[in-house]
Order: sequence, then structure tokens, then C-alpha cells
Amino acid sequence: MKLYSLGRRSTAPCMVLQFKETTVMLDCALDMSTLQHFTPLSLVNDENTSHLKLWTTRELQDIEGFSSQNNLKEIAGKVFIEAQPECCPPEDCLLDFSTIDIILISNYHFMLALPYITQHSGFKGKIYATEPTIQMGRELMLEMVVYAERVPRISKGEMWREREVLRCLPSPLCDLKGAKSWRPLYSKHDVKAAISKIQNVGYSERIDLYGILKLTALSSGFCVGSCNWVIESDYEKVSYVSCSSTFTTHPLPMDQSLLKSSDALILTGVTEAPTANPDAMLGDFCNNLATTLKNGGNVLVPCWPSGVLYDLFECLYSYMDNASLTSIPFYFISPVADSSLAYSNIFC
Repeated sequence: MKLYSLGRRSTAPCMVLQFKETTVMLDCALDMSTLQHFTPLSLVNDENTSHLKLWTTRELQDIEGFSSQNNLKEIAGKVFIEAQPECCPPEDCLLDFSTIDIILISNYHFMLALPYITQHSGFKGKIYATEPTIQMGRELMLEMVVYAERVPRISKGEMWREREVLRCLPSPLCDLKGAKSWRPLYSKHDVKAAISKIQNVGYSERIDLYGILKLTALSSGFCVGSCNWVIESDYEKVSYVSCSSTFTTHPLPMDQSLLKSSDALILTGVTEAPTANPDAMLGDFCNNLATTLKNGGNVLVPCWPSGVLYDLFECLYSYMDNASLTSIPFYFISPVADSSLAYSNIFC
């Protein structure tokens, strides 16, 4: 048995487990930290951004062809790339994705790179996830695509990603690794095609894979539909523990029964808990929200269109009722807001 990590960051887990006759991919998260290096996309022409100053140095000007392709802009003393934002899919330098037999998805946050693999790598294997993970993951990917496609696509040269250019840039751009493998976001067609290839699996359902492996999904308690995986062969038992939680909230409780007696335990998303009390953090948030509203202000909360959002709704409704702020309306702004709320009523 061999284990490879294909994710560049611990927040975007993606691992491959190779048995003698079968290759299993564990999650396929998308590293979106690259977005912070690009200029923001605007729906309307903004004079403040359209007249941004080009950033350059004498050393860069000496590089042939750079001046005509310079798309580096300076904002508040920092340098950004003015181009279509790109994400960092799992690395393909260690393994050909077309050789993967199985992809196991543990939760909807860790499936955002799936279209890159299913649509552009020759992958012909099977994909397993729970029904809530499939539907919620679809909504997350469609939301990203809608936001990306509603603005004009910018193409102003690729020289910024060349090694000789990167080494001349200020931090953090000069420290970027693997910029040539970054990719623009996929399309709606890619999302729908990838989702159609996922097979639904239930908790504790035992899946026999070619008579070689047996797969079992166990509730991880992290979010609706999240799971850990137990992979068994005739000779070994491997447990993959992704993001998990023992807190009692709307997901099913974490099931640890089949994790016992594992020959190997693969962990991701491990934290030293509790380093911060979520109840105290939520209390501070509610207090600041109430103060802002009573002073005539508005409160914007950037958030995923699922998951912790439902907890916030529940807590805020109760808090605002006790604070005599029931006349203040809530607005859930997302192109997938209606379907997200509909799925939450079904699955929670």
C-alpha cells in the first residue's frame, strides 16, 4: 500500500491510496488561496480600478516581451495580477488521474476540484458520496461558476507566471510555487457532467468493489452528509478520517464504531480543540451585530451558501428576538439561495 498527497495546502486535502490492484483517491479539494493574488472582478466599470498604476521594475523592463504583457497592478502598496482569476487543482505530476479507479468524497467542501479530474484527465473510475454531499457540493460549484461568468474574461498576457518574472516580484508573489499549473474555473457544463458521475451511498452501506475492496461511509458529524471512510481488503483495514466533529448539532453524530482495529488511520483536518470557544465567538458576533443595527447600520456576513449558515440563521433569529430586533429583515444573497434552503429543509 502506498499513499500520495496531491494537495498543495492542508486546507485542500487530496490524497491517493494505492493498493496492489486498485487506486483510490481520497477527496479532491480545490485550493482557492490563489485568488488573493488577482485584482477583484467588478460588474461595472470603476474609475478607481480602471486607472490603477502598472507595477514594474527596471529588471522586469529588461525582460524581452514583458512590457507589452505587463498586467501587474499596484493597490495600496501591494502588487496584484490583473487577469482572469485561477485556482490550483490537485497536482498531477505524481500520478496520472486516468489510472484512478475510485474517488471517495468525505464532504461537499472537499469535492470542488472534481470537474477538473472527471472532465479533463481521462478519468473513467467510480465516484462515491452521500446524497446531501452531492447536492450541496453541486450548489457550491454552481455558485462559484455564476460569480465567475458574470464578469468579462480578462486576458492580458501570461508572462507573470514565468520563473524569471516571479523572482523579481515582491512577496508573496515571488514565493508562488507551481503557478503554471493554475487553471481558470470550470463551466456549468463541467459541473453538471461531474455530478452526474457520482454514485450515491448511504451511511454504513457496505460497497463491494470488484471483490477486491469493501468501502463503508460513516457519519463524521462535521456537516450535513459528511462522512469518514473505511476501506477493507482481504489483508488490511484502512480508515480515512476527514473533517469530523463530536459537537451535537444538525448533522448526524460522529460514528466511530468501525474505526476501531484499523491497520492504518489516515487523518486530515486535525486541530487542537478547543483552541477557541465557538459559543463565546458567536456571542461576540451577536453583540456587535446588535450594536451595529441599533446605530442604524447594516451587517454583511460573507459565508458559504450552506453548512454554518444554517447555524447562524438559527442563532440570529433567537438572539434578535430577545433583543427586540424582530423588525430587521434577513437577506440570503446567492444565486443558489432557493435551492440551498430547499435542500436544508430536506436533509437537516
